[in-house]
Amino acid sequence: MSAENNWYSIDLDKNPANYQQLTPLMFLERSARVFPDHTAIIHGNYRLTYRAFYARSRQLASALARVGVGKGDTVSVMLANTPPMLEAHYGIPMTKGVINTLNTRLDAAIIAFSLDHAETKVLITDREFSKVVKEALSLAKVKPLVIDYDDLEFPQTGEKLGTLDYEAFLQSGDPEYDWHMPDDEWDAIALNYTSGTTGNPKGVVTHHRGAALMAQSNVIVTSMSKHPVYLWTLPMFHCNGWTYPWAISVVAGTHVCLRWVRAAAIWESIANYGVTHLCGAPIVMSTILNAPASEKRELDRVIEFFTAAAPPPEAVLAAMGAAGFNVTHIYGLTECYGPAVVNDWKDEWDLLPADERAIKKARQGVRYGALEGLAVLDPITMEPVPADGETLGEVMMRGNAVMKGYLRNKKATDEAFAGGWFHTGDLGVMYPDGYIQLKDRSKDIIISGGENISSIEVEDVLYKHPAISVAAVVAKPDEKWGETPCAFVELRPGMSLTVDEVIAWCKSHMASYKVPRHVVFTELPKTSTGKIQKFKLREMAKQS
Repeated sequence: MSAENNWYSIDLDKNPANYQQLTPLMFLERSARVFPDHTAIIHGNYRLTYRAFYARSRQLASALARVGVGKGDTVSVMLANTPPMLEAHYGIPMTKGVINTLNTRLDAAIIAFSLDHAETKVLITDREFSKVVKEALSLAKVKPLVIDYDDLEFPQTGEKLGTLDYEAFLQSGDPEYDWHMPDDEWDAIALNYTSGTTGNPKGVVTHHRGAALMAQSNVIVTSMSKHPVYLWTLPMFHCNGWTYPWAISVVAGTHVCLRWVRAAAIWESIANYGVTHLCGAPIVMSTILNAPASEKRELDRVIEFFTAAAPPPEAVLAAMGAAGFNVTHIYGLTECYGPAVVNDWKDEWDLLPADERAIKKARQGVRYGALEGLAVLDPITMEPVPADGETLGEVMMRGNAVMKGYLRNKKATDEAFAGGWFHTGDLGVMYPDGYIQLKDRSKDIIISGGENISSIEVEDVLYKHPAISVAAVVAKPDEKWGETPCAFVELRPGMSLTVDEVIAWCKSHMASYKVPRHVVFTELPKTSTGKIQKFKLREMAKQS
């Protein structure tokens, strides 16, 4: 019998009884059935059970369907870490639409580009962000239905931009709405815009299958048991909150929303609600550790903290440990649903001398279970580099944890997937035990406070100044933010500028978090062909 016609394939076909599309939406449906009265969401004095969480998500889906949202339609949300953001992660995909979480730190021009590129049909926006959203809507070509969210727990004074209020809109929907599974688990579930290195950002499209698998992987990686309490110190707009809006429903956990990441609120939430897990950039650790003694609380348990970006210094890890937190370093990109690599710590490493332990801690780690391939390859030959911890190559990934591709950008998608691997653009090494470590970023992306900043974007702004002849931007290590942009500038003959004038120029042309915090006036080191030697600038930035 041929391989194509063996006994295991004859009359054994897929049917509704033995095959269903993978989607994270089923996690909420299950928890609502099994643990209907368990607290799903805490927001100030507001509480929502799983029964109510599921009903409100279905109401949102129903209301969106009534205004015409269907398969492939984009619903953009400009929201803080509040209950509607969690509801949107279920309600929007329940219509077979696509959720687009907008970065609340971006300027109006980029938001307008995102709305146009996504062809946004509905926009749900928090009144806190009405000023920038109003400007973005005036710049955008699309004219979405605008729904305002008024946070009753933390009232905002921003202008209402639409004719509909979120709660009233929700009430127009049916809490028993008969939503349907995706037609195909490969269908898009979310759209996230990642920092562009040249020009506009790229729209990363992810699918139901990957979201479901990564949500479950996060539960495994973080060792979550049933009913964890997750504190939202990570922005949900960032890679869909690393899939935790879906992951917490896997184990019927409790979301503790934080509208603003402030030390007092973090410590108060940890003490009052029994927080077990939280995630964030190095800035969150700094916020926790630098809190006044009057705001800190004694902890009776170890809390799991997961951080991306640059690996934390040994001193920070020690301080976090003393405060009651176990820190795990993870790595990923928007294109792989957030973290897909973890520094899986081994007990025997605790016995190593401090300097050797620090070397282990600096590594990014090994692949998540949902990521089928993690390698360091020569980007030209696509062959693995020697696993010696020294030979540089490009970090590449493949598997179900990788995006569908970039929206309406075939060229960028083809380049990203050349050779059957997703090219991360990060340079790193592979160790003999299979752990990877990043050494550089081939596209010079600066990660500040967990947000990607394109050095080329900042350089473009600097070059527009009439007094600047040559400019280059690199990452400067920063204890609070992990990294911040450092600008090196050469002036035109006879021209003069001050540091404050350069910073003011940048502030008037880009989002504030992208503005260089350090400016150095100097002749830039160049090769014989005139190419700027950024590796030398990085060393100069460390010393400046």
